[in-house]
Amino acid sequence: MNLASQVHVLVALLTCLVLLCKAQERDYIVKEEQQENVRIGNLRKDLDLNLDPNIRLSSPLQFKPVYKTGDVPLVRVEASTGEIFTTNHRIDREKLCSGIFTEKRCYYEIEVAVLPDEIFRLVKIRFLIEDVNDNAPLFQSTVINISIPENTAINTRYPVPSAFDPDVGINGIQHYELVKSVNEFGLDIIETPEGDKWPQLIVQQNLDREQKDTFVMKIKVEDGGNPPKSSTAILQVTISDVNDNRPIFRDSELEVSVPENAPMGTSVAQLHATDADLGSNAQVHFSFSNQISSSTKRHFAINSSTGLITVKQPLDREVTPVHKLIVLASDGSSTPSRATVIVNVTDVNDNVPSIDTRYIINLVNGTVLLSENAPLNTKIALITVTDKDADLYGKVACYTDHDVPFRLKPVFNDQFLLETAAPLDYETTREYAIKIVASDRGTPPLNTSAMVLIKIKDENDNAPIFPQPEFQLSIPENNDPLMQLIKISATDADSGHNAEIIYTLGPDAPDGFNIDRRSGILSVGKRLDREKQERYSFTVIARDNGSAPLQSNVTVRLIVQDLNDNSPAFTHPEYNFYVPENLPLYGTVGLITVTDTDAGDNAVITLSILNGKDNFIIDPQTGVIKPNITFDREQQSSYTFMVKAVDGGQPPSSSYAKVTINVVDVNDNRPVFVIPSSNYSYDLVRTTTSPGSVVTRVFAIDNDTGMNAELQYSIISNIIITSRVSPRGLFSIDKTTGNITLQEKIVLADQGLHRLVVKVKDLGQPESLHAIALVHLFVNDTVSNSTFIQEQLRKSMETPLDRNIGDNEITPQANGYVIVVIAIIAGTMTVILVIFVTALVRCRQTPRHKVVQKGKQSGEWVSPNQENRQIKKKKKRKKRSPKSLLLNFVTIDESKPEDPTHEHVNGTLDLPVELEEQTMGKYNWATTPTTFKPDSPDLAKHYKSASPQPTFQIKPETPVAPKKHHVIQELPLDNTFVVGCDSLSKCSSTSSDPYSVSECGCQGGFKAAGQIATRQEMALKPPHYGTLCGTGTARSHRIKINL
Repeated sequence: MNLASQVHVLVALLTCLVLLCKAQERDYIVKEEQQENVRIGNLRKDLDLNLDPNIRLSSPLQFKPVYKTGDVPLVRVEASTGEIFTTNHRIDREKLCSGIFTEKRCYYEIEVAVLPDEIFRLVKIRFLIEDVNDNAPLFQSTVINISIPENTAINTRYPVPSAFDPDVGINGIQHYELVKSVNEFGLDIIETPEGDKWPQLIVQQNLDREQKDTFVMKIKVEDGGNPPKSSTAILQVTISDVNDNRPIFRDSELEVSVPENAPMGTSVAQLHATDADLGSNAQVHFSFSNQISSSTKRHFAINSSTGLITVKQPLDREVTPVHKLIVLASDGSSTPSRATVIVNVTDVNDNVPSIDTRYIINLVNGTVLLSENAPLNTKIALITVTDKDADLYGKVACYTDHDVPFRLKPVFNDQFLLETAAPLDYETTREYAIKIVASDRGTPPLNTSAMVLIKIKDENDNAPIFPQPEFQLSIPENNDPLMQLIKISATDADSGHNAEIIYTLGPDAPDGFNIDRRSGILSVGKRLDREKQERYSFTVIARDNGSAPLQSNVTVRLIVQDLNDNSPAFTHPEYNFYVPENLPLYGTVGLITVTDTDAGDNAVITLSILNGKDNFIIDPQTGVIKPNITFDREQQSSYTFMVKAVDGGQPPSSSYAKVTINVVDVNDNRPVFVIPSSNYSYDLVRTTTSPGSVVTRVFAIDNDTGMNAELQYSIISNIIITSRVSPRGLFSIDKTTGNITLQEKIVLADQGLHRLVVKVKDLGQPESLHAIALVHLFVNDTVSNSTFIQEQLRKSMETPLDRNIGDNEITPQANGYVIVVIAIIAGTMTVILVIFVTALVRCRQTPRHKVVQKGKQSGEWVSPNQENRQIKKKKKRKKRSPKSLLLNFVTIDESKPEDPTHEHVNGTLDLPVELEEQTMGKYNWATTPTTFKPDSPDLAKHYKSASPQPTFQIKPETPVAPKKHHVIQELPLDNTFVVGCDSLSKCSSTSSDPYSVSECGCQGGFKAAGQIATRQEMALKPPHYGTLCGTGTARSHRIKINL
């Protein structure tokens, strides 16, 4: 690739870089010598610089000229508007472009940076300086001497040294003329190809030295300005003797090249001139014309004899690349010959590149102060590199010598922008000494360097940093106030005020904690109690002292260590437990709850009983109290003891609590009738008794307490034994007091023996217990026939509790009439007739109760084979004494009556038992006892009782669970119906009472069903049988019980 191609590629590359860097150029024309504040143009308008409204600028738009250090600014650019004005330093084109001969156009260049960085662009402004006619043309000398031989022919021309005008163009030299001319001479002007005007003196007449040897004239030079400027010089022409031939140069024009590093004495050119004359007139002398510059004369010398031009002083292409030498060859005549020698000083790589740094950011003591928050591509300086050498020797590469967060971005040819290339961090590097190197392409290359000092300005961009994410502390409770806990420290990578740290507590910090703002010492100003709060967690804030302060937080976690400063605490100073008296052995009585607000071993509590260890035990850890005994409220209703709680601290702490255990009653006792004292007793109710009168009362007791001992009375059955008439609710009972009251006036049909089945029940939960007693009321004016009454009492005992006597074919109305007739007859007949009627009634009514009516919903339960038994009884009726006792059956029918207060028991006890005639013969039916002795026979053989002295016992194979409906009448030995007993009624065998029965034991038992079913269910089940035994001629009888 040749040199031209390389240059082309380089130019194209630089052009691309300029476009990438948003570089622009703008040309203006300005006349020199303008006064101050003359407006040249508007850069913002001329660049058509319209801002994008979507771009947010970090600072206002600014136009900033980039001057070379030490430069005198010739123009001024308004920073905000971009308007360009002249300054007080006037523009002098001739001074600005001095030494430039080959270029007539003079430029003044500056660079302007458009800021901020978001819209940054670099604009190169070139001012074309227009010349004004501010310089007059001047001759080099005020007197010009010319020698002309006397034999010079007419129209011969002689050159006149030209004048010099630094102005150019029309303002340059335009005209020469002779002032005070003579006829012998005229003046002509020759224009060279370069545009120079050379004056020539023309001989117009023959000259004769002997007549006049000197002519004095004035020559005037004038430029083309408006107004024109001119100057004059004295032109003195001396007429010399004749020398007919002038020397002639072989080459009138010669161009040579000499390297600029040519040493002194180096031959530049050899001129040759010949003269046709002879002798002394043929001797040629070489010299430089006075029209060449003094600088050229200094650098070159010419041998006057040989015409050899040599280097007189070192050359410098960069100062004067071309020297124009005018050499004169003279043979002593007045008209020398002229030759022009153009000396081209060729370039050698003798100049190191130069670096010109123009700072966009103002310097402070020769250093650039740059914020560490400066964005990328922040422009710092405009770097211009130049090399006075030519061609490749003048091509300069620019770079930094090491890796820094800055770069040089090309903008124009040999101009670079120094800008940030990476984020800056004051904490990492606080200053940079950037060495910028410029190297040319010589062999060897020459280079130079310049330093750019940049100090990074610290910004508050670093928050304080704690050495750990959280601080964990522990302190025993009950500490001393103002105790120092820990020194919390943080570091800040910034400097100065930005690194000063102030410590404060966060808003979540509890009362009592303090921190020193400067030292960070954390202290607590109160005594801590672990039992109130065991853990504290709060934040400590470290804030720097920057203008926009930054902060960070750290969590402080404080654990308060436990001390054994709390005794065990019972939830109650005294505990009262209520347990049922049927609580099993080692059942749970209750739980003692004790707490200790301490922790660890200090909170491990052991419980123990101080007194009452024989009766109760306590789990030492759980506090569960269990009985070591069985309870009986009737024997002891409460227990009291102390419980001790001891913790595991050193030394241990203890506390005490009182425990009271109250035995709660269980409904385990049935009511027991006290009145009536016997089921065989009766009371007389006279027919004249007024309604509302209390005719008798019942009274029962219950060994339980509370609701279990509250009793209610009710009449569940009421029949008239002496007649076959159903009662009409003649009597009522007070459910609380047990008083039985006559409700209505007694009529004739009401007379006779009334049997009231009275039930007493407690209000125990969950099941109430009850007992049943028989109350007999004999409604009559007098007791005239006690034997009759006793017979009726015996019938009452044999009659089921829910049946009337003779309830088969005869209607209740017919029974009433029969009873009335029998009563009348009984009053008038003899004792024998009464006994006969009584026996007859018994024989007729007994078998009628054996019939089972299948279609009747309320039908009673009867024992099987009743008809067969009735036949047998009829056969034996004549053989047996009327005093023989036949206990057929006892039936209790409990169903829902019309009265909702009544509760009926539905069940059947069928006990056909025939006792010994001898034994039954002891009964004196004529006797009318009002109070039965304890060993007298009663209805206890028909009912189960919890009495301690039962008449007999029915031993079940399977225990029967308590039910709501009991068919048991609970009375003592002489006044209680019992359906299950341990033995027969205890009778004194030595008693003198004719009605006493010998004590007899039960040889066998009977089986009872485990559940009480409804009437329909029990009617389908086979009967259960037992054995009833007595003393005397003992005979075994089968007892059938339908429950």
